[in-house]
Amino acid sequence: MSGGEPASARLAQAWLERRGWNAFAFQREVWQAVAEGRSGMLHATTGSGKTYAVWLGILQSLLARHPHGREAEPLRAIWLTPMRALAADTTKAISEPLRDLAPNWTIGLRTGDTTSAERARQDRRFPTVLVTTPESLSLMLTREHARTELASVEYVVVDEWHELIGSKRGVQAQLAIARLAKLNPALVVWGLSATLGNLDEAMRILCAPVIPAPSVIPAPSVIPAQAGIQGLPPALIQGRIDKALVIDTLIPPDPGKYSWAGHLGARMQLPVVEEIDRSGTTLVFTNVRSQAEIWYQLLLEARPEWAGQIALHHGSLDKATREWVEQGLKEGTLRAVVATSSLDLGVDFLPVERVLQIGSAKGVARMMQRAGRSGHAPGRASRLTIVPTNTLEILDGAAARYAVRTGHVEKREAPRKPFDVLVQHIVTIALGGGFRADELYEEVHASWSYRELTRAEFDWVVLFCERGGESLTAYPEYHRIVLGDDGIYRVRDRGVAKRHRLGVGTIVSDAAVQVKFLSGATLGTMEEGFIARLKAGDHFFFAGRLLEFVRLREMVAYVRKATRNKGTVPTWQGSKMAFTTEMSDALLEMMQRASQGDFFEPELAAARPMLDTQARLSRIPTPSTLLVEAFQSREGQHLYVYPFAGRNVHLGLASLLAWRLARAQPNTFSLSINDYGFELVSAAPFEVESVLDLSLFTTHELLHDVLASLNSGELSQRRFREIARVAGLIQTGYPGQPKSARQLQASSALFYEVFRKYDSKNLLLTQAEQEVLAQELEISRLAATLRAMAKKTVVFQPLAHPSPMSLPLMVERFREKLTTEQLSERLDRILRDMERDNP
Repeated sequence: MSGGEPASARLAQAWLERRGWNAFAFQREVWQAVAEGRSGMLHATTGSGKTYAVWLGILQSLLARHPHGREAEPLRAIWLTPMRALAADTTKAISEPLRDLAPNWTIGLRTGDTTSAERARQDRRFPTVLVTTPESLSLMLTREHARTELASVEYVVVDEWHELIGSKRGVQAQLAIARLAKLNPALVVWGLSATLGNLDEAMRILCAPVIPAPSVIPAPSVIPAQAGIQGLPPALIQGRIDKALVIDTLIPPDPGKYSWAGHLGARMQLPVVEEIDRSGTTLVFTNVRSQAEIWYQLLLEARPEWAGQIALHHGSLDKATREWVEQGLKEGTLRAVVATSSLDLGVDFLPVERVLQIGSAKGVARMMQRAGRSGHAPGRASRLTIVPTNTLEILDGAAARYAVRTGHVEKREAPRKPFDVLVQHIVTIALGGGFRADELYEEVHASWSYRELTRAEFDWVVLFCERGGESLTAYPEYHRIVLGDDGIYRVRDRGVAKRHRLGVGTIVSDAAVQVKFLSGATLGTMEEGFIARLKAGDHFFFAGRLLEFVRLREMVAYVRKATRNKGTVPTWQGSKMAFTTEMSDALLEMMQRASQGDFFEPELAAARPMLDTQARLSRIPTPSTLLVEAFQSREGQHLYVYPFAGRNVHLGLASLLAWRLARAQPNTFSLSINDYGFELVSAAPFEVESVLDLSLFTTHELLHDVLASLNSGELSQRRFREIARVAGLIQTGYPGQPKSARQLQASSALFYEVFRKYDSKNLLLTQAEQEVLAQELEISRLAATLRAMAKKTVVFQPLAHPSPMSLPLMVERFREKLTTEQLSERLDRILRDMERDNP
């Protein structure tokens, strides 16, 4: 910093120097932008110092306006994080400079884990700095005196913005920021991210409520430094730290010529154990909780002496267990932790040296994010090693390296006009002092997700909150807001207020039940859907233990330690994760290299036996070709198509193709999908020519045909359950009296039918249909895939035997109707026949 600048502008540099650290250039850029009153986005690699870049800039700017010699200040800064574990870690990190530079100021943590006593202290007087989550901030907006309590907020920081931006929680954050900007027009907002492909758009989404339209941004040279964000364009700052990112693969000893989902899984047990044995503290990531439970057991089975040195971490475990694991990671007392996305984000675990990823992470950004959990300090390399669970996944490491090197990282888009979140927000603001319709419309319209919201749509939502729409007018409990004589909408009913505060939030999941030992010790929570399938005496793995189910009573599953070493693994949520476009494109590039004889990458060399077999029996897919295979078996006619577009798109494509084929010639099809392609099987023969000339893959009347090919009504009704919960139509119950999933489903189904019959223009119904198309069917990506397929050269290959690409699709279908033993016998016979005819 130059000597002519005020002393407060040198506080950040001096604080770092006292610790023997030097400021990076990007940190100085952030300090300068904050000093000018600008909002912005900081994008830098994990562990490079993003937190101190933004926080020290904010702290020294606050101290310039509010000298710390005075008594504790009111709430001045809010730090939003997407996860409770990250919130606790962030609070600790930003407390150090606050304690040194402003000892009279206070800092607080407010999340779902905050004790009632701490909440009560904060309610009497907010701290100067508050670290919280979008849900807790929304709950603060319901306070009667929220206007005066929050008008003092000058800064908002949104950490891990890439994690929030594409979800309704991100929309919650947008609306909360719009409210804070209304209370303080000089509000400054900063976002932090490490893995985003559309940085400029992400910044505009976050800062939309507090920046002027581009056409009216005045020249910075004529604006005073403290004019506030309303007069200055936001700053996009890239952290340029040379941090090594290593993505490699734990090559199986014998990958084999054929592959199917999970066939290498347990065979990688010893290689993983050996890798952990020769490394420092290791994080072992899985994509779903069931896989985490399996791998924790595999590690203990191989190394019983590691009991107490390895741990399990996922969102269903008890808070105390999670905190114990996180503390062990920070102190370096744990050898390894098997985790899901619960440890994805920026919690600072300095001792972690290695990250192992079981199976494909499905996305480039997710791999980079998880790699960043190791080497979490400036100058240290981050390394992620993929542990393939099938031979095709061996290629993921090479594909991810290629994508990172060429800058192909996934973009994140914000939801468009989610009306359920708006319904919730309107009741929230009505509780927090009330609102005038004209003013709130302008405020909401300033946020990115509602920039296209019409006044008619806003008025419908207000009327829905006031009278329950056309079909609920006769029910007083849905008259949630009341227009006063002064033109202000408020919540008058105490019951409505109580229910709303209990339901604030946009995270909707399966109803969860507590899992407890008969002695009373709590292990965590589990989805009710799984517990409902168990009967007394059934065994399952949970929290790293083999348990016996005893009974379910009042949303508590009572268990005891099992005596037999046999268990069923819970089927957790998360299996819907699909390949991103960026990963698919990178994988096809690796296939292209293999087709040209380029096996220089270690992963390509390891997968060569499988790729050579694919080339011999069929063809290797490439970016410019669309591979179509045909096979005849005793089951009927098989057709395999490989668009490499991910599971969700392939479901839509397979259903669309089957429906269009059956429309031309009545037939019944069985479908199978994976991330690489899909299979159609029919007992009766069908014309393949219409598939090969791509006439059945036209985008003409795509929306109509997709909706007709799938049970769109059922999908919409299931999606409506989530929307109804967010919009406050159904309640999950009161503390100690939760409603079951069956009760919630029945309630939402009733609303769905009532609206469909008597209020067909209800915007929540429209939202359900749009979310099904956008999120479950990925209609835009489906259309883009069809257009891309039309430009490719179709390569048709009849098969005498299943190819390495087609066998995994066969196995997916077999699993649904064969036992494990039957499946094993069937596969053995297929492989024997293949080896006999193709030595």
